[in-house]
Amino acid sequence: MSEEQKKRIDETVQYLNQRKPNAPKIAIVLGSGLGGLTKQIDVMDEIPYTDIPNFPVSTVKGHKGTLIFGKLNGVDIVVLNGRFHYYEGYSMDTVTYPQQVFCGLGVKTIILSNAAGGMNPTFTEGDIMIIRDHINFFGTNPLIGPNDDTLGERFPNMSEVYSHRLIQLARQKANALNIHLQEGVYLGVSGPCFETPAEYRAYHILGADAVGMSTVPEAIVAHYRGMEIFALSVITDLGVVGKVMNASHEEVLAAANAAEPKMVQLICAMLPEM
Repeated sequence: MSEEQKKRIDETVQYLNQRKPNAPKIAIVLGSGLGGLTKQIDVMDEIPYTDIPNFPVSTVKGHKGTLIFGKLNGVDIVVLNGRFHYYEGYSMDTVTYPQQVFCGLGVKTIILSNAAGGMNPTFTEGDIMIIRDHINFFGTNPLIGPNDDTLGERFPNMSEVYSHRLIQLARQKANALNIHLQEGVYLGVSGPCFETPAEYRAYHILGADAVGMSTVPEAIVAHYRGMEIFALSVITDLGVVGKVMNASHEEVLAAANAAEPKMVQLICAMLPEM
């Protein structure tokens, strides 16, 4: 990280520390079509990204673009209501800017959510998949550049990016709530094109169960900064051989909205024990 980037992050953190009404240790990043979770939050303050010094602005439909401080099921949280994508033309430093800011605010745990295409033949549209591992197919890495040893290691160990403890907690809560969960590997690509049938086949051969255009850079930086990570994908379209869907962004949003109540229920149940 450059000294200029570090200075910008410090300015953002200073502003939010003066503004925040609580001291959240858990952050939630809401993906495409998953903004309805905010309806369950006891909102204490909602800040448009445009009001936050040095903060990027989301340009994608389905991403509102506000930072929310509040409580969910009695737990203090901060919510990124709309993320930033590499395909929007942002640098990796910008895409992962919120994770750096969360660390500065004292966040210890982060929940990442996304809408993804499913490639596992056992998946169906509307499934919720726990991400147990990922494949970085962005062609770059958010940690490229000078390393600040006070923030994280030059060569982070990636053997457990996604917390085994939180995955087990999710299984327990889903079982109690009778929510069916899938588990698998998420492959992150730059986008913005949806995948070709050949790409779906290739990614599945590589070991991926779902593919999307986010999450991986965020997880890398959050892990680098020492946060515990839990991540979910809502399977909004299928790239299974013989079942490749002609998906549009509007259809992806609609599928995510339909699956959202189960995801919200699961996260609410997990929060007090996270």
